[in-house]
Amino acid sequence: MLLRTILIAAAMILIIGLVATIAASPGYYVQRYSAIQAGHNHARETLAQEFAGAVRGDPHGITTLGLLVLTLVPLGRVAFCFLFFLKERDYAYVGFTAYVLIGLLIGVWLGHMG
Repeated sequence: MLLRTILIAAAMILIIGLVATIAASPGYYVQRYSAIQAGHNHARETLAQEFAGAVRGDPHGITTLGLLVLTLVPLGRVAFCFLFFLKERDYAYVGFTAYVLIGLLIGVWLGHMG
């Protein structure tokens, strides 16, 4: 139930972000892509800047927040499975889910780094 709620919330945030992008700046991603092709890199934005932008109503910030919430769905599912298997004392599956959870967390960390 909780994972379904997170998924629905992520979908709603993404839809709001896409509608806001279409309404406010329909050519934003095309302009940004063209600038990258021309060799003009944009400064990296921190998560705090993206969140502040989402609170202000910035379409890019809202969409990024929706993607972040969507990323929580598989992480939450694996974390809940890990806790369930730990409670059931099924240590083989605890090891498997710990391996997957560590892989997901490393992937998120590496994505944040690069």
